[in-house]
Parts: sequence; C-alpha cells; structure tokens
Amino acid sequence: MASILPPIPRFVFTIFEPLSLVAGLFAAVLDTENFVKGQLPSASATPVWPAASTRMMALQLGNLYGLLGMVGIGVLYFTSEARVVRNYLLACAIADVGHVWATYAVMGQKDFLDVTNWNALAWGNIGVTMGLLITRVLYLAGILGEDKIVESTKQAVKKRS
Repeated sequence: MASILPPIPRFVFTIFEPLSLVAGLFAAVLDTENFVKGQLPSASATPVWPAASTRMMALQLGNLYGLLGMVGIGVLYFTSEARVVRNYLLACAIADVGHVWATYAVMGQKDFLDVTNWNALAWGNIGVTMGLLITRVLYLAGILGEDKIVESTKQAVKKRS
C-alpha cells in the first residue's frame, strides 16, 4: 500500500470507509425495498412499495457507492502525491456536507436530532458521514499527523527543482 496517510486517517479512509461503501452498495442492490423504506426512520414514513423511479435511484446510488469506493482505493492506495490525496479528501468533505444536508432537508429537524430513534440507515447517513467529515477536517488541518513522504515523491520533487 502506497498510502501516505498517517495511521488514523489511513485506517478510516482505506479500510473503514471502503467497507462502509461496499455495505451501502449491497444494501441498495440486494434489499432495495428496505433500503428505500429505511431512509426515513420516522414512524410517519408511509410503508409502501417504492415506485420504479425510486428503486432505480436507489440502485444508482448503490452503484455510486461502489464507484466512490473504487476511486477512493485507487487514489489512497496508489497515489503518493499529497496534493492529490488532500484534494480528494477535500472533495469528499464537501460531499459529506451535502449528504448530511440532504438527509436533514428531508428528515426535518425533529427526526434529524432525535438520535434515539435513528435506524441503521440514519446512523450511516448522519452518524458515519459526520464521523468521516470530522476525520477529514482533522486530517486536512494537520491534527491527525503528517503525511508520509514516499521515495518516489522525493525524486519527483528533485526533478522539478
């Protein structure tokens, strides 16, 4: 593994996050009905079979989880350029904010803040995403340690000088 990340971000972004994305992929593809129904933990959510367009969007979302997992592995395992890694994680942090906002916008403040009634999908959509966002921000701020300098990066810097 060529990851330049310090230990905590390396574990979170190269092991935990890809496994979480694979879980999201399988949840969306293998149990689409419950994946869609479980997006809103509120008892007020209508328990009806999702429309074809909703099922299609859930399957497409599952596909995007798979794509994000593969892109993350590609960038974080095989890139020794700190700028590439940092820009990838910055883009993910921005997407995390959008993901949590979209969840909040549909759930509403009451259900969003009612942590005791969250289901597994709410924990994934809010809890895990916020944990990833916080880890990304701490990494980008340099609080979780410095990037490992890989020998090929040192050589590339020398060639540019």
